[in-house]
Amino acid sequence: MATAADDGIRLVGFDGDDTLWRSEDYFDDAQRRFEAIVGAYVDLDDSRAREHLYAVEKGNLALFGYGVKGMALSMIEAAVDITGARIGAGDLHRIVQLAKEMLQHPVELLPGIREAVEAIAAEHPIVLITKGDLFHQENKVRRSGLADLFGRIEIVSEKDPATYARVLGEFDIAPPQFVMVGNSLRSDIAPVLQLGGWAVHMPYHLTWAHEREAGPVDGERRLHTVATPQELPAAVRQIVKMAEIVCSPTSSRVA
Repeated sequence: MATAADDGIRLVGFDGDDTLWRSEDYFDDAQRRFEAIVGAYVDLDDSRAREHLYAVEKGNLALFGYGVKGMALSMIEAAVDITGARIGAGDLHRIVQLAKEMLQHPVELLPGIREAVEAIAAEHPIVLITKGDLFHQENKVRRSGLADLFGRIEIVSEKDPATYARVLGEFDIAPPQFVMVGNSLRSDIAPVLQLGGWAVHMPYHLTWAHEREAGPVDGERRLHTVATPQELPAAVRQIVKMAEIVCSPTSSRVA
């Protein structure tokens, strides 16, 4: 296994959904349409319907995992719960159609992300680490037009310290030699910082409630935040400089 002092930053990872391409917009739209469907049966305000659906989704994560298919099954279960099993077959079919539409939505890259990824790929090996349904994620990666830029594509069921440690171990890279770029504090940032790596947080304008459930982020000196893809190359270069100082044999600094 490589040591932290070997070469500074040796690998940059990217999240997919809402970091490279739009995703949560489609989930949010489907949720609003779900609320309209069940709202025809009960006098239920949108916030209560949303909270119930999220509770069902969260309870089903261990069984269905992340992604559109798990959300669709949870929407059907929540619709039956909310309406007291009065929802009709036609409306259940409408919920299934919502899921099919989501699985076929266009892959829309964030403005400037291609240029940012290309700039970083010109200076460092890069890997895509994305979470969700295997078929859907593979389809989005293929249609994004970015696949050829990545030396490796990892589609995982969960993003936690164990998953990142496994990926880094397969690259023979120590956590302080790794930078992760993503929009989710819970999935992209906190686990990497916990391991001792570096991270660039690029918040998206929408975030699923589950991804907002992140506790205090340790290692903030190893965390950079940017607002746009155009800022990513400079942020990674700044981390490279900081990592060289931290990893220097003569340095007494601690990240």
